[in-house]
Amino acid sequence: MPQIFISAGHGGYEDGVLDPGAVLPETTEAAEMIQVRDLVVAELRSRGLSVLSVPDDLSAAQTIAWINARCRPQDVALEIHAGAHSDTSVRGTTAFYIARNDTRRTHAELVLLALLRRVPELRSRGVKPDTDSPTGSMAFLRNVTCPSLLMELGYLTNPQDLNLIQNRRRDLALGLADGLASWSRAVNSSQAPELPPGTYPEIGIKVNGAAYQETGILVNSNSYVPIDLADVLGVSLETANVTRIRYANVVYIKAIDLRNYGISVGWDASTRTVLLRSRLGGQVCPGTLDRLIANGATSEVQLLMFLKSVNESAVNQYRDLPKLYREEAAIEGVNHDVAFCQMLVETNALSFGGSLKPSQNNFGGVGSPTGGMEGASFPSARVGVRAQIQHLKAYGGLEPLVQRQVDPRFQFVRRGIAPLVQQLSGRWSNDMEYGSKILAFMRRLYESAGLL
Repeated sequence: MPQIFISAGHGGYEDGVLDPGAVLPETTEAAEMIQVRDLVVAELRSRGLSVLSVPDDLSAAQTIAWINARCRPQDVALEIHAGAHSDTSVRGTTAFYIARNDTRRTHAELVLLALLRRVPELRSRGVKPDTDSPTGSMAFLRNVTCPSLLMELGYLTNPQDLNLIQNRRRDLALGLADGLASWSRAVNSSQAPELPPGTYPEIGIKVNGAAYQETGILVNSNSYVPIDLADVLGVSLETANVTRIRYANVVYIKAIDLRNYGISVGWDASTRTVLLRSRLGGQVCPGTLDRLIANGATSEVQLLMFLKSVNESAVNQYRDLPKLYREEAAIEGVNHDVAFCQMLVETNALSFGGSLKPSQNNFGGVGSPTGGMEGASFPSARVGVRAQIQHLKAYGGLEPLVQRQVDPRFQFVRRGIAPLVQQLSGRWSNDMEYGSKILAFMRRLYESAGLL
């Protein structure tokens, strides 16, 4: 019988510290999700389905390992979370699926629709690929070996969502149970009945635009490629965290896992071919993608088109920003791609809603000289971009400024202390995922521009 795994996000120990998730005065994310999860488990079991509840004292990595030790290709796994936001008006439920997997997107829509049928008062934020998440990828979706989804049921910081989560738990659980049961049936009905047991269809492989002589296989709608391709693409298997399977005496790795190591992964449905492009095979110079002091790779048009893809409503008001970033960064020798993607992180893709306001022209979240909560303000968009570029130059290198200093905190930075994007985490922002969020936007930018 197919199994259904369900995990309540957070609650375990991360680096020896209990992780409750989002914390409110009267409750926590972990406490709310555990209560919903327990009701879902009871409902599924009452329907005669085989369901396994992930222990609550496991870390995120241990949760994945626990599921992988027990799951099979015909099983499904769901993790439920709740969101939190400084803007209490932000609300709604979202189902995340692994990017570029149309089958999993369909599964996400199935589960989300079932939930909304039971609780129509929830605001739908739709289904989203994990590349749209703040970190650019979700380990639960990429590392669990059976089909997996991650759902944010609502925002604990929004009064309406919190009320629904706490007072409509039974309906939430029924909706999730409906969706999980339908998803499990869909996964198992999609197994090709004509194929002999243990046989998986072959797929073609292209690497940097050229056909690869070996073929891959399709396992539960996921592309797997021979493990020797990792060497071809320059991915070190000694440090890489990729899913591996052995089939017909060949070890295969899950293609989508390679995206975490700078590899672009696409799919051509017409020819049933997985498309792989390495950083070396693209136009981005190896070793410069994550450096603050480097040449950017994108054009003004490519930046503008990417901005349109992440926030179409911002294009008219901020049409000149790509030009400003390229010009100001070129003067100081800063990577304009890094600066532009940092702007998307700091301003919520120019939707704002956080501590920054559009009137400040502070696109990089540069602090005020006195350390005030409101941050710095600048007389124009160009000056605001210039201040951000100068602050990046302070962190990334030792060269003096070319233009007059407008960054109010340039002199407070130990020069060259953080030459790499990841090193901005905990420095520019107290968010330890800050660098990862910038790099997630950069990967999306380069893929959209055909550079990666």
